[in-house]
Amino acid sequence: MTTFTRLAVLLGTAATLTALTAPATAAGTGTTTATTTGTAAGTGTAPPTATTPQGTGTGTGRSQYAGTVPLSTTRTGTTYQLRDPSRGDQRTLDALNQTSGPGVLFTDADNVWGSGTAANRQTAAVDVHYGTAVTWDFYLAAFGRAGVRSDGVGTTSRVHYGTNFGNAFWDGGCACVSYGDGSVPGRPPTSLDVVGHELAHGLTASTAGLGYSGEPGALNEGTSDILATAGEFFADNKTDVGDYLLGERAFDGPPHRMDRPSADGVSRDYWSRDIGSLDPHAASGPARHFYYLLAEGSGPKVINGVSYDSPTQDGSKLLGIGREKATLVWYRALTRHMTSTTNYSRARAATLQAATDLYGAGSVEVARVAAAWTAVNVR
Repeated sequence: MTTFTRLAVLLGTAATLTALTAPATAAGTGTTTATTTGTAAGTGTAPPTATTPQGTGTGTGRSQYAGTVPLSTTRTGTTYQLRDPSRGDQRTLDALNQTSGPGVLFTDADNVWGSGTAANRQTAAVDVHYGTAVTWDFYLAAFGRAGVRSDGVGTTSRVHYGTNFGNAFWDGGCACVSYGDGSVPGRPPTSLDVVGHELAHGLTASTAGLGYSGEPGALNEGTSDILATAGEFFADNKTDVGDYLLGERAFDGPPHRMDRPSADGVSRDYWSRDIGSLDPHAASGPARHFYYLLAEGSGPKVINGVSYDSPTQDGSKLLGIGREKATLVWYRALTRHMTSTTNYSRARAATLQAATDLYGAGSVEVARVAAAWTAVNVR
């Protein structure tokens, strides 16, 4: 079985679901400006360009959702910055509850960040800086991909975006992600799976370029949930263990599920002719369900302490091929065989071709890809 090997010692031990949002068109476009530090917001329309690092260090982050985690930081003079030169100069900034301007790079005197609660403004930054680094490591280990856009450039993230803003979003204009403070007080949308979800929107935009309406939009959202799930398992974090639930730590209400998407009261388990008319989050259900069935198979099981019981539209009993193979099939299909207009039927063809590329025509993997699509009524 393929194993995704973690490449860095980073991993610690210690609303509504539409907050897993589409890429945004606002908030930060254009060229970058000089680094801003301190307590006032900078000016301009994109996050600032980093200055030359004077040193690097491993900080300690007290996150809200992932426990105590190591953070790769940069020392400049007598202070540390949330900048990670080992991952393309990834940076995490405070948006100061504004919706424009570049924000301010987080700095700290002792390289110990956050308190584990939302009352400390650094805590949201800890979760995001950690989750973004995990995602970098996951993409590199699983796909040989250096960064979201495979260009070796780290992502800039802004936390505390807006006032009572419950969402998080990828913005292609600045290749950055912005995170609000949440619609539920003290629950910012900064958990590991939310971070992975938003970064995957950037990966999709730089590969297949799936649109954001109709069935391509459903596959766009489904891809973000698939890669976020795979990244959470990869992290092997003892506080936020891998599961097939999306957003359960950051949001109230039933989470997005992969095994039975309709459990959230909105999503569909199976494809139907009207699915392209739904919100992309609800319409992504068959893509999520396909991935779960391909990875784990149908029926009841317990994984990392969470109970699942995945049905099939045709009553079939399925065996999976394992999460790592399922992830590689989806990634190859996305990056080699999907386009901006791919619908569910074409996604079936794309994943069958990807499985053939990886494992050969007539392989067990190809047969199980076909069976998983049939089980969610994509034929």
